[in-house]
Amino acid sequence: MKSARAVQIPSNDGRDTRRAMKGPRPPNDGGNYIRPSETDLSMKYRFYYTGIRVRNLSRSLAFYTKAIGMKVVNRGTMRHGGKYVQLVGPGSRQRLELNWYPPGTRVYVPYRKGEEMDHFAFVVADVRRAYRELIRKGAKPAVPPEDPEGTEVYVKDPDGIWIELLQ
Repeated sequence: MKSARAVQIPSNDGRDTRRAMKGPRPPNDGGNYIRPSETDLSMKYRFYYTGIRVRNLSRSLAFYTKAIGMKVVNRGTMRHGGKYVQLVGPGSRQRLELNWYPPGTRVYVPYRKGEEMDHFAFVVADVRRAYRELIRKGAKPAVPPEDPEGTEVYVKDPDGIWIELLQ
């Protein structure tokens, strides 16, 4: 298990935004669950981050931190050997996750233009319940809760985009 470390998340209003980060667990970043009134969702979903697939993690990290001014708030190694880095931009809590996957892993595919979008992640109160609910509403199974690698549970939207469910 990784040890906790404080990170500074940029804030426009002068608040102390230091957070303790541990492993891949989503932080309680003060985000609110939004429940659209026009839907009949029994589970609340909080958008957490967008993950993009990168060919060269160092090059992409340098671009997003130096050219865009984003700050690293979390990084790590996945069970299959892939690497991820989560970034936030000034004045935003939304995260961008850079993902690099080594050849031979279950999520690796040869990089082709148009495959940069990797996945979205949502925080939910109950991953198994959210998974069943989304399958009932048209999502396709990707990595079910019964067969996750670590905390990974995924469904696919109607266009095949992967959606990660975090608890």
